[in-house]
Amino acid sequence: MKRGNWRSSGRDRHRHHNQSQWRSRLRSLPGFYFDPEKNRYFRLLPGHNNCNPLTKEGLQKKEEEKKRSALLVEDDGPRKVSWGITEYYLTRKKLYPKMNLIPFCRLIHEVKVSGMQRQRLEVQSSNSTSPNTDNFHLIVADSACERVFTVNDVSHGGCKYGIMNFHGYRKGFLSVEMCDNLYFTNRKVNSVCWASVTHTDSHVLLCLVGISQTPGCVSLLPASLFSNFNPDQPGMLCSFKISTAWSCAWCLNPQADKTFSTGLSRRVIVTDAVTGRRATYLAGSDVLAQQFALRAPVLFNGCRSGEIFSIDLRQRDRGRSHSWKTSRFFQESAITSVQLLQDENYLLAADMLGKIKLWDIRIKRSVKQYEGHHNEYAYLPIHVNEPEGLLLAVGQDCYTRLWSLHDSRLLRTIPSPHPAGKDSIPNVVFSSQLGGSRGLPGLLMAVRHDLYHYSYNKDYQEGRTLEGQC
Repeated sequence: MKRGNWRSSGRDRHRHHNQSQWRSRLRSLPGFYFDPEKNRYFRLLPGHNNCNPLTKEGLQKKEEEKKRSALLVEDDGPRKVSWGITEYYLTRKKLYPKMNLIPFCRLIHEVKVSGMQRQRLEVQSSNSTSPNTDNFHLIVADSACERVFTVNDVSHGGCKYGIMNFHGYRKGFLSVEMCDNLYFTNRKVNSVCWASVTHTDSHVLLCLVGISQTPGCVSLLPASLFSNFNPDQPGMLCSFKISTAWSCAWCLNPQADKTFSTGLSRRVIVTDAVTGRRATYLAGSDVLAQQFALRAPVLFNGCRSGEIFSIDLRQRDRGRSHSWKTSRFFQESAITSVQLLQDENYLLAADMLGKIKLWDIRIKRSVKQYEGHHNEYAYLPIHVNEPEGLLLAVGQDCYTRLWSLHDSRLLRTIPSPHPAGKDSIPNVVFSSQLGGSRGLPGLLMAVRHDLYHYSYNKDYQEGRTLEGQC
């Protein structure tokens, strides 16, 4: 190459490099927004004092909605597996011989989870002329996943609550029937759990927020009260005057039979549902999440301060020394949900920073963390299906995420069928038997006023047969 040409090509490279740096600086020009589709700049103005749609918040929301729409189209498309489950497992074992591979049955389930398909459910009701137009606020399934207690926000204020019955059929059909007896209240429902008073899941425990001159209360309602065939005597029906409760839990241990707890501001109240006798435990912060252990009468609590502590109901000392706290550890932000695993040695906790951690209660140390959850300030629960080895959580970004409980791998991210918003955060229930013993496996999602079922892909006949043999 001649010396002149060499110098010319060097100058060209230098000029192109300077132009690319100049363009990049222009695209990040303060006060302006570059639209790559129109290839031009638009001026950004503060969004609080004019009608200019080009604000940073609006543009970010537009990009997020574009991403959600693209993921929804991809999620609705056919989900294919390039080889059978057996071949997939053997290939992984050959490629990673030293890896501690998960059990075969669990692998089958994870592959089937990745193939779940969305189907909109029609809720049947005797009053078919007035379809449900009220947004779902809470859904909580009973232990058999045959009934789901629902709380809906009413447009004129307050809420309504009732029970939906689910029936699963072998042909892959899931029917939903709304009980006729719905109840309305002008108060907000903070927390709900099923209660076993006369038999398993015979009642529903409901925490209502006080308004104006009406104090808050905790109501124990028989499930038969909502039935379409309501008998004259529905069963035990009572209300406890307890100020605004953030959380509630029902104890199934025989040593604390018919006992429930409520988490309030800086205290925990444990109440005998039959006698009304109470025990109060002082806490350092608002108690936002609770769950009882099954093997012993021990209550686990999650606080706004990030503290997680347990109470052994057999201890009589309830003084300010807090010596009754049998376990105590902390996360960085307010705890929104606690879930105790079956062996009761491990506890899952989620907070308002989007952190989900698995704690070993014996050594009071976090042993695992599940990445990807999104939360900034919302009161969001987590869900565990331990037999299948799954952890589920709905983020403030309205995405539903499923992790492997055992190795914390993110298995799937499901976009919401509706645009993201504060009133559009989905509520979910996951079960391998939605609708009872003959029910269908999959995910139940309630978002706005719609109900969806994410069923397993019917193409996985091999997985269904092998799973039945495990």
